[in-house]
Amino acid sequence: MQTFSLKGEYIQLIQLLKVMNWVEHGAMAQFVVEEGLVKYNGEVDYRKRLKVRKDDVVEFDGQQVKII
Repeated sequence: MQTFSLKGEYIQLIQLLKVMNWVEHGAMAQFVVEEGLVKYNGEVDYRKRLKVRKDDVVEFDGQQVKII
């Protein structure tokens, strides 16, 4: 599992996908979220603007990241 150091209070889910280089661009990030391909704390979540905070875990395409 990878880790991501949060600099503020939160990061939006689609921004996290881009920062982790799991998608090539914002449109792709929105698409994978809308299609239900991203899990947030073990559950599929369709909210593109979801605020990901410390101790959350995001999963996509066999990869996981824990926010620290």
